[in-house]
Amino acid sequence: MFGTVAKSLLKMMGQSGNVPGAIMAGDLGHARAALGEKLEKVEPESALDVASENDRSDGDGETPVSLSKRALPLLEMLDSAIENGDNIMWE
Repeated sequence: MFGTVAKSLLKMMGQSGNVPGAIMAGDLGHARAALGEKLEKVEPESALDVASENDRSDGDGETPVSLSKRALPLLEMLDSAIENGDNIMWE
């Protein structure tokens, strides 16, 4: 996950959006809950506003990928890290 979408998801978790960064194991539950709540509240159209024009589609009329779908790998990683007591770091 790169660029604007990644920073938007980090901010939804209560992070600054700065790169590099980290979330310690003890804070992951709160970050996961915050992200889940915000994703539930995001309108599909507004969710696409965080994607760059190049991310929206490949120009052949395909439907853009929603922010909620883009967040699935991150949600799975958060769940796994919570279960294992791991920290998460990004560069």
